Amino acid sequence: MSFRGLRDADPLDTSVLVLQDRHRSHLVDTEQFQEVLHPRQQMRAFLGTWRMDPRIHPYVIRAGFYGIYRLGHVIIDWPLITSLVERWRPETHTFHLPVGEMTITLQDVAILLGLRIDGPAVTGTSVLDVAGLCVELLGVIPPDEALRGVAISIRWLCQQLSTPAPNADDVALQRSARGFILALMGSFLFADKKGVHVHLCFLSPLRDFTQTASYS
Repeated sequence: MSFRGLRDADPLDTSVLVLQDRHRSHLVDTEQFQEVLHPRQQMRAFLGTWRMDPRIHPYVIRAGFYGIYRLGHVIIDWPLITSLVERWRPETHTFHLPVGEMTITLQDVAILLGLRIDGPAVTGTSVLDVAGLCVELLGVIPPDEALRGVAISIRWLCQQLSTPAPNADDVALQRSARGFILALMGSFLFADKKGVHVHLCFLSPLRDFTQTASYS
């Protein structure tokens, strides 16, 4: 795909990039957009609220989520993100850069997040016994106000599980780790617009941390 130059992201041929008149790069060229983007960053807010207890570190690592946890402490270059947004084309799902087209691959995700991309798929049902599942894997029953359908409040999880007792046994620490990983999913991997609830269908795969790490 040919472009006008390094400073002008408008394509010469719009037969493929048919959304150019509504694309951010066009709006930037016409001086309708000048500000740097600052997208929602739910994960940093979550990690500021839920300080991971050092005793659950081994479980988070065993489950394969430590790489995601570490990303929450990365300082993001928002001007760079803004520039990439201006080069992203929804018609081709690629970044159109001066050197050519590039995109994000599954291997990139695996390297950045430390997640497996080859393994059993995570499948299941969204019809859940919420009380039974939470008692078994979290040790608590969420009240109605902490639920939205079969999604649970991340704030409530934090209040209940973020501070294990000083003499907590292995079972209690595993429950705290499950709550932390579940909240991590809701704040980063499967975040909604507000990042305040997470679906409980992700709790069952956390039953056995060794098995969790094997999922794709």
